[in-house]
Amino acid sequence: MKALFPYEHSERGVTVRVSVSYLPEQSEPAHGRWFWAYHIRIENDGDQAVQLLTRHWMITDGRGDRHDVRGEGVVGDQPMIEPGESYDYVSGCPLQTPNGSMEGSYGMIAEDGTAFEAPIPRFPLLAPATAH
Repeated sequence: MKALFPYEHSERGVTVRVSVSYLPEQSEPAHGRWFWAYHIRIENDGDQAVQLLTRHWMITDGRGDRHDVRGEGVVGDQPMIEPGESYDYVSGCPLQTPNGSMEGSYGMIAEDGTAFEAPIPRFPLLAPATAH
């Protein structure tokens, strides 16, 4: 049985879990476009609320080219996550190669004002092999 979130990392009581799916219906391999959806769950197992302020993604394609993406929040939100609670969102990533990977971090701030980075575990982006 495949785990719902096979990739995870914990830091300061915050666990980031990732599940990824290839989306053939949004991909066009003949035109050099492959697309994946990823589901992120951020769990707060600490003793104080934390807020996600920023994101930093490092996206690497099958040629080894890396693209850094930085911004505020995720999907237009800067969620506050209470102790014992979690926050989920889904987003997507296109590549010009049939494989690659993503990893990164979230800039977080705890209720007491302590800022920290919550690492996003590296996860592969792999299109299924197709017969030609």
